[in-house]
Amino acid sequence: MEKQMEELKLQLKQQEKLASLGLLSAGIAHEIQNPLNFVINFSKMSNKLLSDLTEIVEDNEDKLSDDDREDVEDIVADLKENMAKIVEHGERAISIIQGILLISRGKDNEFIPTDICHLVKEYVWLSYHAMRANDKSFNIAIRENYQEGLPQMMVIPQDLSRAVLNIMNNACYAVKKKAETASSDYQPEVTVSVSVEGDQLIISLADNGEGMTEEVKQRLFENFFTTKPIGQGTGLGMAITRDIVENKHGGKLSFESTEGQGTTFTLTIPTKK
Repeated sequence: MEKQMEELKLQLKQQEKLASLGLLSAGIAHEIQNPLNFVINFSKMSNKLLSDLTEIVEDNEDKLSDDDREDVEDIVADLKENMAKIVEHGERAISIIQGILLISRGKDNEFIPTDICHLVKEYVWLSYHAMRANDKSFNIAIRENYQEGLPQMMVIPQDLSRAVLNIMNNACYAVKKKAETASSDYQPEVTVSVSVEGDQLIISLADNGEGMTEEVKQRLFENFFTTKPIGQGTGLGMAITRDIVENKHGGKLSFESTEGQGTTFTLTIPTKK
């Protein structure tokens, strides 16, 4: 009993740290957004200036040697490519920041039209990069299958993103643990898919990690139950995920797992509200 109390205290302490980190990340995200907007806007302005420069060169090409004209054209082309990359990656960073702010500012239980494929992709890769940040040797293949042409759907985005993040975090942990003892030819991977079947949205995340024992399957949704070392897991993630899918979205969270082979989680959510 004393050991359980000590573990509970450590888990609650971890939750407090995560809550503080959430507030901090929202503040950082807000502050970073403004300079990023400047970077993107000035990149676009610079690209326009390069177009103006190109027109001036073309008007005066008879005054330049062939070699000089080719050099100018090559330099302008490289600069335009660089500017396009700055805009692309700047807008990608803005998208990530907006996702963070959505989680921190979103109203409780507010259903918002959402691009589900975009949301799932963002948080699958956010989980992967978070794992990489803590362990540079960590690497997996992420196979993505997103149904094209899906309309925006009414969901609670800040909650659904947490559900995807929780499941992907567990998948990354499962393949990482298996890689520690598996043979050298083991290739860790996670397969992600989003589709609509009839009036149901189907989100699936499958890993080829260590799988679950029968005990873990039985206790998976218990509060404070975790297979991770103390400090690495709160034991609340899957209980929260099921609450998000089943109670908040009226859907179903199911899983299949074979010990030593892997686990598949499936989120089934009604598309009509």
